Parts: sequence; structure tokens; C-alpha cells
Amino acid sequence: MIDWDDFEKVEMRTGTVIEADDFPEARNPSYKLEIDFGRFGVKKSSAQITRLYKKEDLLNKQVIAVTNFRSKQIANFVSECLVLGVVLEDKEVVLLRPERRVPNGCRIA
Repeated sequence: MIDWDDFEKVEMRTGTVIEADDFPEARNPSYKLEIDFGRFGVKKSSAQITRLYKKEDLLNKQVIAVTNFRSKQIANFVSECLVLGVVLEDKEVVLLRPERRVPNGCRIA
């Protein structure tokens, strides 16, 4: 169990995917994403979502991501945020998204 104070430390925010590229250097099939978080800037993320999503379909889609993790080196890429999704039994990932368009950078509570 965690305390409420622990949960409040995690910044989950809305952002819009502005770029999605293949990431052939990654150990597992992934995309390199650039996500616009409004006043919190643009951050990069590596996302293992290639089985259910085509990169061209991700453009201009809003996602939810943890934005206050330390950067993580993945192959030759630095991931600056963690895009959130539901991990299914077969390891496919379904992205968490707002049910309607909201401003980029909104905090999830």
C-alpha cells in the first residue's frame, strides 16, 4: 500500500503525439514518440505499442503519460516520459486516453 502523498508525487498529464517514428534499435518492437504537453514542453518517449497502433494513426492523438520520471536511456534514445496503457495478457498495450479533447498538460487526478 502507498500513502496519498506518494500518489501525489506522480505527475500524469495529457499530451498530444506530434511525431511517431520507428525504433529499430529497441530490443522490443517500439516507436519513438514526441508528445506536446503544452506549457510543460515537448517530451520524448519510447512506446511498445506497435502491435495495435500504426505510427501514422498516433499523430495528433492525445495520450496520458507520467511526466516526472527521470530520463531513461533505451538503446540510442533518451525516453523522458512514460506513456500509460493497459497491458493485456498477450502483452499488447492499449493506450490510456482522455475520452474527449482536453488542453495539453492537464494533470490527471
